[in-house]
Amino acid sequence: MQHSTLRFVATICTLEGITWADTVPFLSPTTIFAPTSTPAQSIFDLSLFVMEVTGAIFAVVFSLLVYSVVKFRKKGAADGPEPAQVYGSSQLELAWTVIPVLIVVVLFLASARVIASIQNAVRPADAIEVTVVGHQFWWEYRYPKLGVVTANELHIPVSDPAHPTPTFLTLLSADTDHSFWVPRLAGKTDLIPNHPNSMWVDPHETGLYLGQCAQYCGTQHALMLLRVYVDSREDFDRWIQQQSKPAHASTTVSEGQKIFEQTACINCHAVAGTVANGRFGPDLTHLMSRQTIASGASKNTIGNLIAWIYNPDVLKPGSKMPAMGLSVQQSAEVAAYLATLR
Repeated sequence: MQHSTLRFVATICTLEGITWADTVPFLSPTTIFAPTSTPAQSIFDLSLFVMEVTGAIFAVVFSLLVYSVVKFRKKGAADGPEPAQVYGSSQLELAWTVIPVLIVVVLFLASARVIASIQNAVRPADAIEVTVVGHQFWWEYRYPKLGVVTANELHIPVSDPAHPTPTFLTLLSADTDHSFWVPRLAGKTDLIPNHPNSMWVDPHETGLYLGQCAQYCGTQHALMLLRVYVDSREDFDRWIQQQSKPAHASTTVSEGQKIFEQTACINCHAVAGTVANGRFGPDLTHLMSRQTIASGASKNTIGNLIAWIYNPDVLKPGSKMPAMGLSVQQSAEVAAYLATLR
């Protein structure tokens, strides 16, 4: 049934000149029904198979129930004798034991095949490697071979199906359990303290893919959002080149930079080329290259930056970032300095 529905949607899209990707916003930005990566496609195909099997079981059981209700419904006191009862039938006992076992075995083998194909994928020598660290309540991304550190917005190159260039993610946690889940790219994988996990994706289309921490991790779990930008290879190389540079050096030190470097901001945040070398919060070296702040909770605008610096709880109640006791004017000056970090 699900296959026929999807084929119907695809046919309508073709007649109207609409691509399947164009229908995604009408489904959901986090739908599993528009996979664009091999792991997600494998999971999607498995889910359709499971739905077809369970749908067939439902149809058979429901039909038998309807048949029984209609066939043996009570019409009145003049009804005939009770229908013949069957006791100890070896055939029936064997049927309702063997058939469910066979169904379970088939579903188990199908699931095991998908799990094995994803977990045992060969890692090419030129694969992009990213270390993902889950924090309460933000994401840290490190590209160890490329010397880049960023936060909350992951950039990876698109993979040509003819010449796959997958991205392999090593998943770590800095505090409690988290879960990395971008439905259109792959299934969810947990980040567990002191237990490294891994996953991989090979997206076939450029664009922005949204996800969510899928393991409750505290107060702001719901706003620990994922934004994965799949770039063309050229755009990805340019992004890496830009992210590899130190912070923009000004000939004069602004008042906002003085405040930033004289408060506890530098204990948590890093800005390459300055005295700020903290590791508890996001790296801010290229903060303004990101479209959002607070792990996707708000757009990255000067107004939101001021509010975030002045009182983080305004944008993200329960955030681990403390209010530094700065005035509105001081917060605006720090935001003006951060706005230069591109």
